[in-house]
Amino acid sequence: MAPSKTNEVVQRGWIVPIGGAEDKLQRRRILSRFVSLSGGSEARIVIIPTASRLTTTGDRYLRLFTELGAKDVQVADILTRDDAEREDYLQMIENATGVFLTGGNQLRITTIIGGTSAAKAIRRGNAKGLNVAGTSAGASVLSDHMIAFGKDGSSPRAGAVRLAPGLGLTNRFIIDQHFRQRDRLGRLISALAFNPHPTGIGLDEDTAAFIGPDNTLEVEGSGALTLVDSSKTQFSSMAEAGVSDPICVLGITVHILAKGATYNLHTRTASPGTLDVERTLE
Repeated sequence: MAPSKTNEVVQRGWIVPIGGAEDKLQRRRILSRFVSLSGGSEARIVIIPTASRLTTTGDRYLRLFTELGAKDVQVADILTRDDAEREDYLQMIENATGVFLTGGNQLRITTIIGGTSAAKAIRRGNAKGLNVAGTSAGASVLSDHMIAFGKDGSSPRAGAVRLAPGLGLTNRFIIDQHFRQRDRLGRLISALAFNPHPTGIGLDEDTAAFIGPDNTLEVEGSGALTLVDSSKTQFSSMAEAGVSDPICVLGITVHILAKGATYNLHTRTASPGTLDVERTLE
């Protein structure tokens, strides 16, 4: 599940995790920006609704992306592991400029798509310039490790989170979604207490992280992004803690980013981004 390697000629595509409940009725900033990145009027977008048990999910996003001006929108309705090997679906992904994973249950995505030709096509495509977005459960699966499920609450506890392999587009971050709405700071910190290598990204609803080929993240949407940098962790009691015990974690840094703010996942540097420009212009 390691990220596919890029070459010196082609840039990696954008990775766009969305915190769920993105605006679908009014300004639709997040979805519009994804269409624009994927080619605007020339965009070819494939929707993968595997996470959802609702039969209408794929068609709903098909209408949305069509209304937003994408040239060609198709649904790869992958419901079984055999579906993830279908040549027509693989060809859709191969020809796409953008792939969109819907919300639902992230374990449905990984158990059905993980390790299949469809998963490999998405990773290879992203390494060659394919933009990949996911909302809610679709956001969780984008990274190497994902939060499969856990308990809500602000305090980290050893048993607050269960991790599983994701689709593996990147190993630089781990995602949690519906973040403020469901009080998930504790389980995100718990996930990082196991291994502080990735950056923790907690996405509020209607909020997205647009992560470019240079590993710079920019926030879009109406909510906030809670970013947990655990790279300088001095101590974690995770190895000794019982399942219900609180975790002691020392040395982590927390940033709260709003629309326009940025963070470099390579240098681990946060910036107010366009927020600073707007303040200067006032």
